[in-house]
Amino acid sequence: MADLADLADLQLDLTRPGFYLRPDYFEVLATLRDQAPVFPTVDGSWAVTRYEDIRTVSRDPERFVSGRGVLINDPLRAEGSDGLGAFSILHLDPPVHALYRKVVNRQFTPKAVGSLEGAIRRTVTEVLDASPGREPIDGVDDIASVIPIAIIAELFGVGDADREAFRRWSDAIIASPDQGEAPGTPDEIGQMAAFLMAHVDSPATDGNDLLAILKSAELDGRTLTRLEIMGFCMTLLVAGNETTRTLLSGGMEALYHHPDQRSRLADGSVPLSGAVEELLRWVTPIQAFGRTAAVDVELGGRPVAAGDFVVMLYASGNRDESVFGPTADRFDVGRPVTPTHLAFGFGEHLCLGAALARLEARVFFEELLARYPDYELTGPTEYVASTLVRGAARMPLVLSR
Repeated sequence: MADLADLADLQLDLTRPGFYLRPDYFEVLATLRDQAPVFPTVDGSWAVTRYEDIRTVSRDPERFVSGRGVLINDPLRAEGSDGLGAFSILHLDPPVHALYRKVVNRQFTPKAVGSLEGAIRRTVTEVLDASPGREPIDGVDDIASVIPIAIIAELFGVGDADREAFRRWSDAIIASPDQGEAPGTPDEIGQMAAFLMAHVDSPATDGNDLLAILKSAELDGRTLTRLEIMGFCMTLLVAGNETTRTLLSGGMEALYHHPDQRSRLADGSVPLSGAVEELLRWVTPIQAFGRTAAVDVELGGRPVAAGDFVVMLYASGNRDESVFGPTADRFDVGRPVTPTHLAFGFGEHLCLGAALARLEARVFFEELLARYPDYELTGPTEYVASTLVRGAARMPLVLSR
């Protein structure tokens, strides 16, 4: 744990990508939890680091609202922004949020998602069987990014999407709040928007895919607008890709660096269904989301003024010793699944695709460890600098010795 002198000098700027990549990142989080659980950042926001404080913010949408931006560099946080043209279910507050969420809720229940297990397993086995066993590959480009893109594209009925292009588009959207008008970003986002809009405007041919469901759905007696459908598509397609990709790549890395834990899964002594929860806790694909205080409130013993932005650092909450015990800083695939981790958020904005991500991860690691229980990382993992995710950009990997 970092000492108090280091913390006193900490100029915490969450708006600049790279904080999650500090070599002492988890030590800083532990010190903040212990000594300053609600910590002022240099841009005037508050970093919220304890599990219970994060839950408090998440389940109180009256005092902590989403409509003024949820990303650290969210365009909605800009002075004078009216939010027009930026529809996303992430930015909706009650009672409107529940109405929109109800449109697709049934498609993402554990029961509904469970029917996809056969298709997911076929996709996973195709990807693994097509990968060279003894030759170096990139665990991100060749495996972790391919599987969720294929699954979410099929789910939406846009299986004709070029997977390489789809990843570029998704990466551009994730990076856009941090990069602003960086070269190439608007072009990539525009290409994805044009691709999706072509599908939105085409006649529905299959009433079972999500895009067809959105096109025929009603909200308060009216059909969704093109903007609303596009907002759903952009949010769910990108979230379904980025979160699961980071979980798969981060899970591979965690198991490689903890061979004793990998052996417990490979020999079947620990069920993968429970281990996926520990992988989610340990990796925490989405590092942070924010809310704006709608009224003056006290949080973690600090006075938070109306209009202040509070950043929930999920990875910190997921290693909170007061909740997960003295072994919170250890990776243990046999850890009890309660209390619940915060990797999917909490409260009304709990990740819609949580059941799908869990299923994809379980199937992936079942198939990976059945074929290649001794896979090796042959070099350091390179990470994306982001204010949203702590995800791998490149991972040198050999599947078979």
